[in-house]
Amino acid sequence: MYSKALYSTWMYYSPDRMLIDCGEGASTYLGNKSFAVQRVFLTHGHADHIAGLWGLVNTRNNAMGDKEKSLEIYYPKGSKSVEEFLDFILKVNSDLKYALIIKSLDVGEEVILHRTGGVKRVIRPFRTHHTVNEISFGYNIYERRKRLKERYRNLSQNEILDLVKKYGREEITVDYEQKILTISGDSTPIAVKDAYETDLLIHESTFLNGDDRKGNNHSSIREVLALAKEAKVKSVILYHISTRYERNIKRYVNKAIEEIGVDFPVMYVHPSKIFTMK
Repeated sequence: MYSKALYSTWMYYSPDRMLIDCGEGASTYLGNKSFAVQRVFLTHGHADHIAGLWGLVNTRNNAMGDKEKSLEIYYPKGSKSVEEFLDFILKVNSDLKYALIIKSLDVGEEVILHRTGGVKRVIRPFRTHHTVNEISFGYNIYERRKRLKERYRNLSQNEILDLVKKYGREEITVDYEQKILTISGDSTPIAVKDAYETDLLIHESTFLNGDDRKGNNHSSIREVLALAKEAKVKSVILYHISTRYERNIKRYVNKAIEEIGVDFPVMYVHPSKIFTMK
């Protein structure tokens, strides 16, 4: 991830070879990894989140890489700024050597990211509040899994194997969805239900000092940690932090953790550094 508020924000999620947002410099940093990107999901149409699309599209067209790989770009339905920028990119790249697929998304729609065996990962957008004139989304990644029905959970492994042989796996298991990743995009604090019990919440935290906020377009660190605590998330990454806090981020974060009383890991994306989570 790289995220400097007002300048550039992008996140490469390697398990599903996708970008969330594509701020300036994304393709410069990724280099030939740009050809690994299968999909781009945009949270909204502000320049610091979409300006890197031109570089990504052009890099994949001209650099040495597999031109057989298509690129899919998804954006909030009705976002005029995204549509106009993509229209411009298409006009100046009329000779693309690969398939560029552009689709709008609405709340409730989902895109399948991965499917193998009994595991299926999907991504779904949810509405967020950023600015009055810009439609903005956050995204949830869900993994559909199977687990034993409640009445079988105390059985031994041999007893479970006997039941599988007798009735089949479908009879003794139930499907469920695990929310494994939640991304806020630029937003005031997202709804608790959208972050509830997610494995990892990546939430914007433009203001580490809530008193610095003048409007109602972004989030403060205390709001985010209070949200995460109420939503019972397992871990948090703070991003989109204002450069005004560059020298004192750790102090602000530690103070907020102590005041809110959280017991889950809290990480942050420094506004001048690449953040990598393994």
